Order: sequence, then C-alpha cells, then structure tokens
Amino acid sequence: MRRNPSSDISSGPELSDELRLLCMLHNIGAIASERSLTIQQISEWTKMENPALQSNLQKLVELGYVQFIQAEGTDKYHLTLDGIRKVLSIYS
Repeated sequence: MRRNPSSDISSGPELSDELRLLCMLHNIGAIASERSLTIQQISEWTKMENPALQSNLQKLVELGYVQFIQAEGTDKYHLTLDGIRKVLSIYS
C-alpha cells in the first residue's frame, strides 16, 4: 500500500517552535488540569531549554492554547480545548 505523503505531518511546512511544543504537550498527555505538568517536567519530556520553553509557553498562553495553573504551590501547564483543537487541525 502506498503512503500518502500529505498525511505525514513532517512532510508539511515547518512548524513554529510554539506549535511543535503544543503538539508535544498533546502527545505527552498534558490535556487537562489534573494532567498539568511543571516546566521541569515539560523540559524533561521535550528536551527544550528553560528560557525558550518559558517563552514558547507564554506565547501559547496568550494565544489561548495553553492554560497556566498553580497546583499545590507549583506552576503547571496544560492544553486548553482550543489547544487540543489546534493540534488536531494540524493532523487533519
């Protein structure tokens, strides 16, 4: 069976750092407040440096794709419903 290259996300245009991070957060399951992750946890999963990670997270929060919460005195992040929709629209 021949594979359709247009269905492969890597064959499309280069994703911005913010959108790549959004996809990674989706893929590692940070999709609800009870599954929120700290910057340290996100950094471990994504291998992104902390300053770039914080900058990208802030942009995603401003766009409404990621929500910041404080849980047990710790800053955490997870995708919003709009963030999940954005990720799914990239794959469709």
